[in-house]
Amino acid sequence: MMRCFWLCVSAAVLAARVIWAAPPPALDFEVLLPVEAAAEAGIEASVSGRLYVFLSRQARREPRFGPDWFAPEPFFGMDVRDWQPGTTRTLGPEADGFPAPLHQLPAGEYYVQAILDHDFYNQHHARGVNNLYSEVRHCMLDPQSPQSVALVVDRRVRAEPFPENEHVKEVVLRSELLSQFHGREVVERAAVVLPSSYWQRPEARYPVVYLIPGFGGSHRDALVYARGAPPAGEGEVEFIRVMLSGQCKWGHHVYADSATNGPRGRALIEELIPYIDRTYRTVAQPTARFVSGHSSGGWSSLWLQVTYPDTFGGVWSTSPDPVDFRDYQQVDLYANPPLSLYYDEQGGRRPIARRGTQPVLWYDAFGKMDDVLGRGGQLRSFEAVFSPLDDQGLPRKLWDRQTGRIDPEVARAWQAYDLRLVIERNWQTLGPKLAGKLHIVTGSLDTFYLEGAVIKLSESLRALGSDAQIEIVPDKDHGSVLTPELVRRMRREMSQAYLKHHAP
Repeated sequence: MMRCFWLCVSAAVLAARVIWAAPPPALDFEVLLPVEAAAEAGIEASVSGRLYVFLSRQARREPRFGPDWFAPEPFFGMDVRDWQPGTTRTLGPEADGFPAPLHQLPAGEYYVQAILDHDFYNQHHARGVNNLYSEVRHCMLDPQSPQSVALVVDRRVRAEPFPENEHVKEVVLRSELLSQFHGREVVERAAVVLPSSYWQRPEARYPVVYLIPGFGGSHRDALVYARGAPPAGEGEVEFIRVMLSGQCKWGHHVYADSATNGPRGRALIEELIPYIDRTYRTVAQPTARFVSGHSSGGWSSLWLQVTYPDTFGGVWSTSPDPVDFRDYQQVDLYANPPLSLYYDEQGGRRPIARRGTQPVLWYDAFGKMDDVLGRGGQLRSFEAVFSPLDDQGLPRKLWDRQTGRIDPEVARAWQAYDLRLVIERNWQTLGPKLAGKLHIVTGSLDTFYLEGAVIKLSESLRALGSDAQIEIVPDKDHGSVLTPELVRRMRREMSQAYLKHHAP
């Protein structure tokens, strides 16, 4: 009897401990995937992707269009696999959270919206065609109180028609190279802006400028560009302009062949450019083909000129992403011992963006935001281009997410995309092919600290004896460097480069 008594006491104590250690009441979001909405989005048996819940304190726009890089609000994300229509998924305390997990969310009033991202093409979840999202709910949320917020992703992101006209045409081309790589149909998109005289001079042929927008841009930028493009001035020629799109699932593929994004450069050179030359009246020669871009497009344009020097007759790059990984936005990726992206040698937080001279974004927080997005953020976009794949088939991470310490093995793999190294290692053959072709302009106060890498690349090119024209404009930032005067100057320089080899 005594033995039975003590067994009962032990059981009671254990039960009390279990009750005492039980997790506190949880806040979560119950998200329903309706059958009809799934069918409209092309989802049949199931879908895999990433589920987000975005929060905002303000009602001025739908939360799903976040996060704002410079004023991000809380959001949460989790991968979903084989989600069957008609069922729910719970996004709770275990989900990835920015700036902190869900249980640390400050209590208060929020506007809440869910979105299911399963799109292949678009960098931003809110613009991915056939992604599903919920209505916006206005809720009082408190992680310390039991609450389950019901959300229904019954609204679909629809494709926006491209409003073609006489002088702006959309190109939609199936890529055999990319389709084979990804095991699914992949199309490339671009927009062709024809010169004003194109239809009045049916015998004329025109040089071509390939334009690459920055992170978040697409070929649809041609619609704005065409409205503001000035007519050719004295001493200038008319160009066909082709607005490309670096958009992809991981962010911006920068037209570099990579283990994650596939043969993006080859697809442009071997498929899209030949199609443009067949379809429009171009002067299909390297001396009549130029490339230009800004920011990520600036890096892309340099990469294309250096990688395919016999295809393009010159590059005009503005505010390019890091072109020398000894200054990866102020961090030397090759330092030994390895540095931390998060903290400098004195232990201070490393900034990644500034306004003027005042830091406004830091690596640790910005990297955290990228990781909660899961894909499509700027830093993960770099890893998707420059990194080999890990055991799960994902881009290897450049740095430890807890300490910020750079992985030397991954940094060595990145050398294949370090433009300064690529040029130095191949200068004997590249030097003559790049003569007169390299033009780079950036601001001395670049918003994302990109001028340091341009300066290092300039020093390397000078030591090699290159005639590259590289300009650091005093007191200009990432965007303000691209003035109307600079745009007109680049146009004149392209015209001069063309006229060296072709009659007016």
